[in-house]
Amino acid sequence: MPENQRPEYDAERTTAFQPVRPSGTGSERGTNGSAEAQWPQDEDAWPQEEPDEPAGRDTAAAEATQYIDSGNLRGPAGVTHDVPTPHPDEVTHKLTPPPSDETRAFGAFDETRAFDGTRAFDEPRAFDETRAFDGPRTPSASEQTTVFAAPVGEPEATVLGPMMVDEDTAAEEVDERRKSRKKVALVAAGVFGLLVVLYGLDILVSSGNVPRGVTVAGVDVGGMSHPDAEKKLRAEIGPRLEKPVKARAGDVDTEVDPKASGLELDWAATLDRAGDQPLSPITRITSFFTSREVGIATRSDQVKLSGAVEALRAKTDHEPAEGTIKFEGATPVAVEPKQGQKLDVDGAREKLLADWADGGTVELPVATTPVKTTKEGVQKALDEVAKPAVASPVVIKGEGKDATLTPEQLGATLVFEPADGGGLNAKVDPNKVVEAAGPQLKDTEKEGKDAEIVFESGRPTVKESVDGLTIDWEKSLATFLDVLKRPDQREIKAEYKKTPAKVTTEQANKMGIKEVIGEFQTGGFAADSGVNIRVVAQKVNGAIVKPGETFSLNGYTGPRGTAQGYVEAGIIENGAPGRAVGGGISQFATTLYNAAYHAGMKDAGHKEHSYWISRYPAGREATVFMDAAGNSLIDIKFTNPDDTGVAIQTIWTPSSLKIVLWGTKNYDVTGSTSERTNFTEPNEIKKTTQPCVPSNGAQGFTVTDTRTITDRRTGQTRSESRTVRYDPSPKIVCEAPPA
Repeated sequence: MPENQRPEYDAERTTAFQPVRPSGTGSERGTNGSAEAQWPQDEDAWPQEEPDEPAGRDTAAAEATQYIDSGNLRGPAGVTHDVPTPHPDEVTHKLTPPPSDETRAFGAFDETRAFDGTRAFDEPRAFDETRAFDGPRTPSASEQTTVFAAPVGEPEATVLGPMMVDEDTAAEEVDERRKSRKKVALVAAGVFGLLVVLYGLDILVSSGNVPRGVTVAGVDVGGMSHPDAEKKLRAEIGPRLEKPVKARAGDVDTEVDPKASGLELDWAATLDRAGDQPLSPITRITSFFTSREVGIATRSDQVKLSGAVEALRAKTDHEPAEGTIKFEGATPVAVEPKQGQKLDVDGAREKLLADWADGGTVELPVATTPVKTTKEGVQKALDEVAKPAVASPVVIKGEGKDATLTPEQLGATLVFEPADGGGLNAKVDPNKVVEAAGPQLKDTEKEGKDAEIVFESGRPTVKESVDGLTIDWEKSLATFLDVLKRPDQREIKAEYKKTPAKVTTEQANKMGIKEVIGEFQTGGFAADSGVNIRVVAQKVNGAIVKPGETFSLNGYTGPRGTAQGYVEAGIIENGAPGRAVGGGISQFATTLYNAAYHAGMKDAGHKEHSYWISRYPAGREATVFMDAAGNSLIDIKFTNPDDTGVAIQTIWTPSSLKIVLWGTKNYDVTGSTSERTNFTEPNEIKKTTQPCVPSNGAQGFTVTDTRTITDRRTGQTRSESRTVRYDPSPKIVCEAPPA
């Protein structure tokens, strides 16, 4: 195989094609300059694969390396000339430029073939690339050693390698490009000039107008003159300013009266907020396609506005409300939780100033207080507890009799409280169960009785106590909630317990109630007052005050109304005589106070009448009062200071009342009253209403009562003083009612 056909040479020829500038004469170098200028300088510009070879061509000729240099064709030194010498006609064909393309390369190059940089070229001879070959000639010795590449079958669209350049054509192309650039510049200058003119006209025309794209409270006033813009705003916004402003504060919808709140739109200042015409061309162009809301300018009366916002709090503020379940009859209804909220007064004032004229709903800021329950948690309690609870009645089985609770009654017994996790805890209100079932099971219970002191033959005797048998509701209702959740077997068993007497027979016998320790008697009451005195005397007779215990008259008797047998009688009301149910009980209170006074009991609270009543000791009397609902307003109380008991005996007659305290006498008591001082004269009161009892009135005065107590057990004596100021009793003048 020839040396230049060895595989290593093939590998050498597949490397990147590196052009080598050959040396030559000055004219040859000048000729090559244009071609060299067209030579690709970047390796990536050369094709990376061998072009397809025409069929039938000699393989050795196609793979030979081409060396072309301005008409001088030389092979590299040292190449073995085993390749046949080409015919002169073939040589001529190889060197003649294609007539159709003057810029075509001298020969086809395989750009993937590499020149061996170590190979030397002989001195090129002069070659006129413009002369034509007249005919075949005999190749020189050097030419005979050159291996020429086979021509490509068809011209390629892209030509790589040295090229012949027509200088006239190149010049024309340069000139053409110069003219084209000039035209582009002229057009650009014309367009720019037109834009400048349009920009100037736009500034001139729109000078003094509202900038384009400006809206006020949603009304487009861009590009309009200030008078026209104000007219449009008054026409479109003005009507809303007279209407209440809708507002929303958290979960509350409300309204604000703009006039009462001191809100007024400042038209001129509103348009001034739009600003001046922008000078930026970009801003002016974009204003054709965009809008800008400038809002409104408001004149406000801060005092009125603050007052209006504060007034909103009555509607907007509310405490947090936990979710729960209520019952409408036997139907459970879920009540969703509602977080608490308080109006942010400062923030609400700012929002109203900014948005009141927009025509929409003004969102007022609020501070919220979260709740523990959730909507889902409430619904779960509704489904799992409330609905099953009222699905059917529940039976409470007593001893010999049963009680049935209807679904409506069952709903009333349930109480729901917030639980962790957003849910509800269901509980049973035992009082509601007792209220519904107690009357039905009353006959199964046995009421207990305390030991009593009865007075036989003028002396106290112990009446035995009786233990009671009552339902233990706490124990009975332990599983009540579980029963409510059941779809069937909805009944529970009533559990009973014995109830010992508060005062047992044994306790009464050990109390040392054996002798009189204090007593007092009053009289002179009216018949109607006498009825009430008799009723309360019967109630209190036999009452026992244990050692250290405090007795309360109002607490012992309870309400004193018509249902308890009391009637209307005389009272003192606002310093003047009046009437009320239970009147006259003050005489019982005064009698009881003096009996305890002489028995050595400790005063635990009492109040004297506003003016002195002559049948009572001055400075040593008491009054009581309860309202129609049975609430104690004025009471008399005393405490038993000894370790022995005290029994109260009442002795009533139509004209007198005597109260005796029995026990163990440990004290000797005396009392003294000071002289009256600081007299005041009565006022005159004229009455035209009935009943009316005329009175001359009486003076008011001040008096001091002193009690001296001697303890029989120790011999010690102590004194207690109390000063009382009485108002004058008014003079009552009865007049005929007006005609």
